[in-house]
Amino acid sequence: MEAASPKEAAANAEQAAAAVNGSKEHDAAAFSLELSEDQREIRDWVHGFAEQVVRPAAAEWDEREETPWPIIQEAAKIGLYGFEALAQFWSDPTGLQLPIANEELFWGDAGIGLSIMGTTLAVAGIYASGTPDQLVEWVPQCYGTPEEPKVAAFCSSEPDAGSDVSAIRTSARYDEASDEWILNGQKAWATNGGIADVHVVIASVDRELGSRGHAAFVVPPGAEGLAQGAKVKKHGMRASHTADVHLDDCRVPGSCLLGGKEKLDERLARAREGKGSRGQAAMRTFEVSRPTVGAQALGIARAAYEYALDYAKQRVQFGRPIIENQAIAFTLADMRMEIDAARMLVWRAAWMGRIGKDFEAAEGSMSKLKAGEVAVWVTERAIQILGGNGYTREYPVERMHRDAKIYTIFEGTSEIQRLVISRAISGARIQ
Repeated sequence: MEAASPKEAAANAEQAAAAVNGSKEHDAAAFSLELSEDQREIRDWVHGFAEQVVRPAAAEWDEREETPWPIIQEAAKIGLYGFEALAQFWSDPTGLQLPIANEELFWGDAGIGLSIMGTTLAVAGIYASGTPDQLVEWVPQCYGTPEEPKVAAFCSSEPDAGSDVSAIRTSARYDEASDEWILNGQKAWATNGGIADVHVVIASVDRELGSRGHAAFVVPPGAEGLAQGAKVKKHGMRASHTADVHLDDCRVPGSCLLGGKEKLDERLARAREGKGSRGQAAMRTFEVSRPTVGAQALGIARAAYEYALDYAKQRVQFGRPIIENQAIAFTLADMRMEIDAARMLVWRAAWMGRIGKDFEAAEGSMSKLKAGEVAVWVTERAIQILGGNGYTREYPVERMHRDAKIYTIFEGTSEIQRLVISRAISGARIQ
């Protein structure tokens, strides 16, 4: 596959937006566990890149704790990093292509995988709240060009507002005279924060309304008043840049309000009258992305399982391969079963989301919750199977275990996912 020009990418963005926005008007794609030829080709293409480019570099960039720009550029050159690839994955009417591609990439390495796919969350924020025109304008800028790739950041969490998005304190004030929004606040845990060309920022327009008073803004490249804060030294995902973002009287044009001011004013008016709304900006983004995040966790889990399986076949103790011991064999059987079960939940949620079927039982949260917890459990079992070797950095399962843990924390902790699911199935306002 070859990368498209910025002009072609913008055209692809417009076509993809039209296709997605009109998807509910078309017949739902049949759900099948047998992949199509196109799906298999893209799966194998991404897997080849993960195997030949990502995996050999994984340990180096984990140790360096730096953004692997050369690998991002390689991905851009072959068309894997860019909106044209994302649009192709998303255009699959079954909704499965995006999670399939993510699973394969993160099978190669999660830290590098997130450095490549981290921009997708900002793109999801633009898609979730923006207009088709805004999608066309901003998404190509999120990726840059194959010759000079860029990254984008989605900024929602704050030092005192993680799971509780209603506690967001970053403010947005409209200056009618200049038609500008003025942003002030501090964001935390932002993937690509500060190094991104495009930042998508969730801010409060009316604090009295809580999360219903939030809006999403694009902060364009080079905007004054936005600066990187402290870079986070993380337990895992160390090849992916994470940092605080400071907004100090950061002025952005009125056109950078995703969805436009007219829609915002209408939504705020409904909220002040006590009427329902479509949901606040941060949660709409997470709803779009949760099955994909679950697929990333699956990639880590599968990589650890496959490594442990091969190791168990080769490692000899007491005169025989350790896989011949029932305890090891049964553990590997459970690992495979849990991975396959999690994949079914991820695929179901991706399919439902793509055809516009409501998550009546919080199926999106189910998929992310199950996949994240499976990834942590499987990678821990892989370390146990390798014994002392598994605890050293000479073997990759140690890194996989560190990378997996974040999937029970970011984009909604396991506890928050259970809260979402329990509220959905009970109809009760469980606290």
